[in-house]
Amino acid sequence: MSFSFDAFVTDIVFDGGQAAFALGDGRVCWEDGAAHAAHDGAVLAAAAHASGSGVITGGDDGRLVWSRPGATEILAELPNAWIDAVAVGAASGLVAFAAGRNLHVRDLADPKFERRFAHEKTVAGLAFDAKGRRIASATYGGVALWWAKIADQKPVMMRWAGSHVATAFSPDGRFVVSSMQENALHGWRISDSRDMRMGGYPSKVKSIAFLDGGAWLATAGANGVVLWSFTSADGPMGKQATEIGFDDTALVTRVAGDGTTLAAGLDDGRVWACDLASQVLRPLKAEKGAPVSALAVHAGRVAWGDEAGEAGVAEVSA
Repeated sequence: MSFSFDAFVTDIVFDGGQAAFALGDGRVCWEDGAAHAAHDGAVLAAAAHASGSGVITGGDDGRLVWSRPGATEILAELPNAWIDAVAVGAASGLVAFAAGRNLHVRDLADPKFERRFAHEKTVAGLAFDAKGRRIASATYGGVALWWAKIADQKPVMMRWAGSHVATAFSPDGRFVVSSMQENALHGWRISDSRDMRMGGYPSKVKSIAFLDGGAWLATAGANGVVLWSFTSADGPMGKQATEIGFDDTALVTRVAGDGTTLAAGLDDGRVWACDLASQVLRPLKAEKGAPVSALAVHAGRVAWGDEAGEAGVAEVSA
């Protein structure tokens, strides 16, 4: 199944089992043909609604919008701001979004609830832990850890010099990892703030994803998908990474996974998937095109989109 949206594909969310594409022209389009103009401008970030119904998007119009095939609802509006990072805590029903130096938190079940956490520098990426109670915010100088509902607090700061642009908690909550403006990742064990530099990439790491219950961290930024092991108490500290799907003609721009299914999108437009156990690659999109800009995996289905607006959905074998 393929689509041509004629707009940059910013992100992809699986909504009720079908792929929803968030686009650079402000639309959210579902694979069944439903579509909404959610923003007056570009969609900058997207996440699945905690209810499992619909997509929450942030845009350069300063709006946070909940889109469903039958309706749209503005959840927040910040004049003269760009909302360029969004995260949802499915377990807590909280949504976090970033605009400039501020992290905002809202409760999807309580319109009156609001928290705002200020940073010294711009917030570039957000992630909830598995319980949806703690938020990691990537910023200059490291990653700040906040308790989502506490009004007056100082964050626990996981420090490392440089600009951090995306972040993720390990599913067990023991580690937090960030990708940096330079060609590297950085990680910390939360219990003692012990840190680990994860480098050696030929390009910037624009996409990271935990797989197999958190046993592996898959990352883009190289000629194949780089995998870091998180199976031990020390995570990847002192260990070498492994690589799947090495191809010296292309770089991996996006990674995504669900269980042991791993998918990768390349800078030449190709997409492949594999099972972590066999590591046998299955091409899902063999024809070349614009760099893949968005990728998602859910229940044996892979959806992708590229910078030129071409997109697709394919089934992958178990």
